[in-house]
Amino acid sequence: MQNFLWILTQPDNLPIAGMVLALGFLLGVWLRQALRHDRLIRSGHKDDIEREMRR
Repeated sequence: MQNFLWILTQPDNLPIAGMVLALGFLLGVWLRQALRHDRLIRSGHKDDIEREMRR
């Protein structure tokens, strides 16, 4: 684990680590929105999805 952290913190690898963190964050946002839209579809409010997306 110590070698992995050493390699990860090298200056030429920091942008890659940042991209991995950004990808994880954006994936979480995407999943949260997808679950919210699925909940609206199940409850019969399919027309409200567009309004939810603009919010």
